[in-house]
Amino acid sequence: VMGNSSEFQKAVKLVIDTVSFDKDSTVQVFEATIRVLGSLLSAHIIITDTKQPFGDMTIKDYDNELLHLAHDLAVRLLPAFENTKTGIPYPRVNLKKGVPPDSHNETCTAGAGSLLVEFGILSRLLGDSTFEWVARRAVKALWSLRSNNTGLLGNVVNIQTGHWVGKQSGLGAGSDSFYEYLLKSYILFGEKEDLEMFNAAYRNIQNHLRRGREACNEGEGDPPLYVNVNMYTGQLMNTWIDSLQAFFPGLQVLIGDVEDAICLHAFYYAIWKRYGALPERYNWQLQAPDVPFYPLRPELVESTYLLYQATKNPFYLHVGMDILQSLEKYTKAKCGYATLHHVVEKTKEDRMESFFLSETCKYLYLLFDEENPVHKSGNKFMFTTEGHIVSVDERFRNSLWEDILPGQEDSAEKAKPTELKAANFSSNCNRVPDERRYLLPLKSNYMRQIDRMVGLI
Repeated sequence: VMGNSSEFQKAVKLVIDTVSFDKDSTVQVFEATIRVLGSLLSAHIIITDTKQPFGDMTIKDYDNELLHLAHDLAVRLLPAFENTKTGIPYPRVNLKKGVPPDSHNETCTAGAGSLLVEFGILSRLLGDSTFEWVARRAVKALWSLRSNNTGLLGNVVNIQTGHWVGKQSGLGAGSDSFYEYLLKSYILFGEKEDLEMFNAAYRNIQNHLRRGREACNEGEGDPPLYVNVNMYTGQLMNTWIDSLQAFFPGLQVLIGDVEDAICLHAFYYAIWKRYGALPERYNWQLQAPDVPFYPLRPELVESTYLLYQATKNPFYLHVGMDILQSLEKYTKAKCGYATLHHVVEKTKEDRMESFFLSETCKYLYLLFDEENPVHKSGNKFMFTTEGHIVSVDERFRNSLWEDILPGQEDSAEKAKPTELKAANFSSNCNRVPDERRYLLPLKSNYMRQIDRMVGLI
């Protein structure tokens, strides 16, 4: 996205020359998919894009090496989907030997249900339905296990019995990207059933997880907040939320629920203002961190970027500047940026996650670079859950196989890329009023209310 073709080409050549997955190494299926497989596919798409919107990112004599590497990795991940009675994959797999004999039968909803974008892209690039089929089967298996009463899913499931081990339903760790990928799979592949699942999930989230007043910017009562509840009863399970939930305003922007996104984003931004970072878990009742570390996560920046794209309100540039200055002040180390061990004491850990570069830095850069090809090239782009860029184009909407995927719509039934229409939202990107662009996105009395809620005033 910086248009630095020489560094991009150098990095690609380094990967082609040195990376091999033929290793006796046990990896998390989810992390290997979103971080490694996703980056290989994204880079391959950028190299082979005939329009080259970012400058000349082509590689001399490129022979689809990154796609072959991605294919090799995905084949090594496939054993995770075998020998499970539900079709929900094992959480870990050895790249050489398959599923370890001592492997757990429990996995989280996000880990098992957020593989469809990368596996689907790979299937459609290769013309091989296998990868999309196993990922889609896992999503449908999880979906079939939702509560009959609330329609909610838990956060940890036994892959052999389909029994929910973790009955907490929330938007944070263990669940977050499952919802994100229902919508993003629809945006990318145009499969109507993905949107139908997302709409139903979103409706149930609004019915059972959302607390506070009905409207974001008017009325009486507490600011809207999404809590953790029991998946069967909808009863509150605890009084904490986690930093991963800060992705949700960005997802709400994508579905058109901008008003609600503004409120939830303001709540997380208030926590950031108080600590100069987001604690991993924040107890909204005690107004204090439950788990005080901050591993340079991108979710708040991502939502800030998407809200700015939707509203063009300069308030979000100020939020971005605030985040940037905090990162410089508290996390900068001699060689990179460090995880904060404690957001109050500002102690550091000798660790910098890969998502800091692939997401946190990228969304900050794009927030301020209004002329970037992502915004100006006329191409439509989507970000994976790990911030990898994928062009939204027709080739991902045409599968080369027919009647293989269970319940697949006839290709004529698929939605056009511009046809994203969703139910259950109060607002729409096309109807952002002028005052939303030039005044504070949240009325000052509501902003003060949120500041009070997190102990800022």
